[in-house]
Amino acid sequence: MSGATWTTADIPDLTGRTALVTGPTVGGLGFHTALELARHGARVALAGRTSAKLDAAAGAITDEVPGALLEHVVVDLADLASVRAAADDAARLGPIDLLVNNAGIMASPHRRTADGLESQMATNHFGPFLLTGLLLDQVVASGDGRIVNLSSLAHRLAHSAPLGDPRARRRYSRWRVYGQSKLANLLFTFELDRRLRRAGLPVTALAAHPGFAGTHLVVNGQLGTTQGRISSILDAAVRAVSQSAEAGAWPTLMAATADLPGGTYVGPGGPGQASGPPRIVDTTPLARDEVAQRRLWELSEATVGLRWP
Repeated sequence: MSGATWTTADIPDLTGRTALVTGPTVGGLGFHTALELARHGARVALAGRTSAKLDAAAGAITDEVPGALLEHVVVDLADLASVRAAADDAARLGPIDLLVNNAGIMASPHRRTADGLESQMATNHFGPFLLTGLLLDQVVASGDGRIVNLSSLAHRLAHSAPLGDPRARRRYSRWRVYGQSKLANLLFTFELDRRLRRAGLPVTALAAHPGFAGTHLVVNGQLGTTQGRISSILDAAVRAVSQSAEAGAWPTLMAATADLPGGTYVGPGGPGQASGPPRIVDTTPLARDEVAQRRLWELSEATVGLRWP
């Protein structure tokens, strides 16, 4: 693309294309991503944990885009059995042109999932890894598919890749693990794109990050809820020093729709990549470590029980 600043006006007509977006809770990054894709004509499958949340998101999108083409897929990314069931359900969608792995949790208290995994790594990496592998044939069937994984500035907090036994008990630091999960998103993206090219498949993988966006993610991670007085105060404080969730979705939308090569990473173009119009941005050297990328891939395959592509 040219050097001009990208805006949502640059999103092409998406009529006839199908996108699946995880984590479309009203007001969040996934919601604004899904909203813009629907506004530009895409059929959008909203993938989230409960039917009630999906109904709310669909209602809010339809309020702005009457006649929006929306589907629902219920999935809990922290539960590998739920991911498999969701992939089975998503078979009815047919070819998928765009898969946006947006859903995630941030700096949450320590919890083990039903699969024995730490919840942040399960939700932010292993669940999306399995979902992407199970949906890959549908993305390939589109003939020109794209996969976008949402990372974070917090990947810079990670001083090592998460390559140990994911079910082992170890000292827990919520921000260290969050940073590692966001590093994992990048390691996964770059290894996936390389494997897709090696296999000659018509799919590219890209990554994006929202900068410092004012969503409920911080509050929910710290307090486990977005309800109540303390949550409201913290939520207001976050929003006062951040860009909007709508602006935070712009890098994802650019990665999803602009003419960009696989392996591209998109983020805000302002100081420190915290806010501003989206552009291609850099990562830490660790995120580009091909040995770490391959080792995480192999570990992830063993963890979720799926070898692909």
